Amino acid sequence: MVLKEFKFHHGFRVRCSEVDAQGIVFNAHYLTYFDTALTEFFRAIDYNYQVHVEDTGNDFHVVKSLIEYKQPIPFDMEIDVHVGVAKLGRSSITFALQIHPKGEENLLCEGEIVWVNAERETKKSAPINDKLRMKLQQHSFV
Repeated sequence: MVLKEFKFHHGFRVRCSEVDAQGIVFNAHYLTYFDTALTEFFRAIDYNYQVHVEDTGNDFHVVKSLIEYKQPIPFDMEIDVHVGVAKLGRSSITFALQIHPKGEENLLCEGEIVWVNAERETKKSAPINDKLRMKLQQHSFV
């Protein structure tokens, strides 16, 4: 994905507790950045996850996480995590994520997170409701 295709981003400043002995972001923290950016993405599109679970009896499950480290991210760097929808299936959402220095195009990391909507009781996949689908389509690359 090209940076200008992303319509949403969330900013961070790398904290001391997030870096390893080399002074760069420890690999596991990238998923935390992705997860937090996804939470803020849903807040920005006015979608309440807890209400979704209560109203539909469905819940999302992460079935895939992919991280490609392009360049190290040092302590105290300001970064933006960009979020978009790469694919929207019947019951799944594939999110594309990229990390860049704040306000820059230099790619530091990119990733993919796949969620599947499932019935809470049976754990079987269930269609994504139309209300959420319309909101996600506004951030879709396809």
